[in-house]
Amino acid sequence: MGMDYYNILKVNRNATNEDFRKAYRRLAMIWHPDKHRDDKQVAEVKFKEISEAYDVLSDPKKRAIYDEYGEEGLKGNAPSRSQRTTSYRAGSSGQNIFPFNSRTAEEIFAEAFQKDFDLAYMPRPKPTRFRAEATNSQGVNVEAANMAQKAPAIERKLACSLEELYKGSTRKIKISRNVITSHGESVARSEMLVIDVKPGWKKGTKITFPKMGDEEANMIPADIVFEIDENPHAMYKRVGNDLVVLQNLSLADAIGGTTFKLRTLDERDLTIQLANIVSPGYELLIANEGMPIAREPGSKGHLRIKFDVIFPSTLTEQQRTGIRNILEC
Repeated sequence: MGMDYYNILKVNRNATNEDFRKAYRRLAMIWHPDKHRDDKQVAEVKFKEISEAYDVLSDPKKRAIYDEYGEEGLKGNAPSRSQRTTSYRAGSSGQNIFPFNSRTAEEIFAEAFQKDFDLAYMPRPKPTRFRAEATNSQGVNVEAANMAQKAPAIERKLACSLEELYKGSTRKIKISRNVITSHGESVARSEMLVIDVKPGWKKGTKITFPKMGDEEANMIPADIVFEIDENPHAMYKRVGNDLVVLQNLSLADAIGGTTFKLRTLDERDLTIQLANIVSPGYELLIANEGMPIAREPGSKGHLRIKFDVIFPSTLTEQQRTGIRNILEC
């Protein structure tokens, strides 16, 4: 008799078309080749068997022939009248009345999910259509994905220090989600998501892990989206691609000049020499010492040094006179 289609779909011979549809949907989602990266060839064979079984058993005419003559009857090789009954060939041309591979497994898959969707979601608002991504981990066919609803994205903040956004870093985030096993069971599974924070990323940058949310029947898993957030820094403030720092100066240093050091975010010491008089509102700009520019590798913004001149709280009369004489010269 060849393959046992009832056994392949795991249904009994009294099952209804609705039973066939439910069984096929469950097994097809388990054995879709896109969900089996390591044993894709085995999955393809299993997926085709499941689709073939559903194609035959869900069609009353094909099912009747299969029940009486088996797989050979569907191929047009049923016994002759003298052996059992009339042949199921189309005539002298030798064409099968019910050719075995009239539709591909993917076509059967898309049609079956269209039926399920119509039954389950007709009263609900029209689902959002989207372009399915060919991700082996989820294994959703393009046609079916366009008909299924997608769960809303799961959004989380990823707080980063200014040093991380300056130098880059690797963040590993452990999550737990429900997945459907090859046996159709929903189980909790731990996953490790790795985010390579690139130098120069800004607050608001989003990193998306497609379809890493919980797996559910008739639902495309949600994307997990992390949004970069920036922790305040004790010394530097980021303004676009520039870094701004406030430096305190005594009045003597502001007028007479000075040298000081700044520790950079990548732990270098910058030596800053002040030769000019620092007046109110004065800002010193040092090129290419700001934040890395993510879209321009090798380029950086500016370091902007703002000064707060600290005036003495008291002066002796002699000091006042001396300063006045110097400034009036």
